[in-house]
Amino acid sequence: MSRNIGALRLSIVVPLFNESATIDELHRRLAAVLFRIGLSSEIIFVDDGSSDGTTQALNVIATRDPHVRVIPLARNYGQTAALAAGFDAAAGEVIVAMDGDLQHEPEEIPKLLAKLDEGYDIVSGWREQRVDNLWTRRLPSKIANWLMARLSGVALHDFGTTFKAYRAHVIKRIRLHGELHRFIPALASWGGARIAEVPIANIRRPQNQSHYGLSRTWRVAADLITVRFLLRYVTRPLHLFGPIGLASVAAGVMGGGWIAVTKVVTGAAVFVAHGPLLLLSAVLIQTGFTLIGLGLLAELLTRIYMDGRHRRIYTIAHPVLPRAREAWRGPQPVTIPMRRRAVQ
Repeated sequence: MSRNIGALRLSIVVPLFNESATIDELHRRLAAVLFRIGLSSEIIFVDDGSSDGTTQALNVIATRDPHVRVIPLARNYGQTAALAAGFDAAAGEVIVAMDGDLQHEPEEIPKLLAKLDEGYDIVSGWREQRVDNLWTRRLPSKIANWLMARLSGVALHDFGTTFKAYRAHVIKRIRLHGELHRFIPALASWGGARIAEVPIANIRRPQNQSHYGLSRTWRVAADLITVRFLLRYVTRPLHLFGPIGLASVAAGVMGGGWIAVTKVVTGAAVFVAHGPLLLLSAVLIQTGFTLIGLGLLAELLTRIYMDGRHRRIYTIAHPVLPRAREAWRGPQPVTIPMRRRAVQ
């Protein structure tokens, strides 16, 4: 690695939930890797409300290793909240996040840092050769990753892995909530972050037990819709609701107009002959105006949110230093040269 990365301070963020069986080995391997890297480093273990002895094991490790910091959460908040707590506490200029169940090999951290040193802001691990169950993990993950890449515009093969390296100034300006930790590259791309990925090993969990399954699929789908909205319409929500509302109103007016013309031309009983269409037209018109009103309300809320928090709709790639200015001396007299009159 080049001197740029060597001069940076590194933070390793590891969220943990009931990982007492693997925590000692994880710490031993992390300490060995960080010793070989030679960076000024810290390890942040976030205890996400564990109840199996993980808390006690972390306290023992922290007393032995001064580079270890333990953040105990009051209860089990979930992986996104645990990662957010670790990112907020991290002091390093480069932050590496990874799982605590040894599915991610600490020995591959230098690979992420080397790629980051090429000028990227985020480097994501790519589990190129998956060893999970085909029907419950690999196939749903493949479909989800394809959808995420299409909807976010970020060409990654593996959004789901936690094993990623970030530049601190990039990750710290992203506010996480819900299950959005897997969408960090997509959210960062909105601010112009440069993103890459490197293949990593995917090994079976030593305890052969995962905290996640198909039950989280609907949450991923909901967060995917949220991310799509945040990336495309967060500063212009009327651009989403407006066209749909106008199309609904137009369809309702066309249906109502056709019924009116039919009534005038044929004199048929409208409610008897075209009752369902009349009802549908009325619902479409009402829905359209509701959507347009919702878009206007969202626009107002967006303005309040942006203005109230003094948020900007852009991100500066590099800090721009102000130009040096001379001290203000007040108004200076202006001397106008006088031409001498010729002596007669």
